[in-house]
Amino acid sequence: MKLLLDQGLPRSSAELLRETGLDAVHTGECGLSTAPDDAILAAGRTQGRTVVTLDSDFHTILALEEASGPSVIRVRWEGLRGSDMAELIGRVLNLCRDELELGAAVSVRPEGIRIRLLPMIRVPLEDAPE
Repeated sequence: MKLLLDQGLPRSSAELLRETGLDAVHTGECGLSTAPDDAILAAGRTQGRTVVTLDSDFHTILALEEASGPSVIRVRWEGLRGSDMAELIGRVLNLCRDELELGAAVSVRPEGIRIRLLPMIRVPLEDAPE
């Protein structure tokens, strides 16, 4: 699995993930350190990378665009050091690999993981009570 780590994550996490055999790059390593969120998503889509971020905007963009990719892992767990973040990302990949390969928005909190398959679409109910 190929990963693109957003600027809010420790840069050392990408290096540690590479040491485990994953193809991981940090936005600061590939000229995207000041790129807007939509450009980072576009890079993830073009390069076939799952985007890993602390930023809620990525899931919002995917939902509003009803996009089918790229997959995004949002870590809602602040203050993790590089090694702890790399370990957490590895655990999430082990648990959610199939969904991420299909296209998913994954949210990670200390109490658990939520997975939404892409595209996230809203279907209106006909004759719904008001």
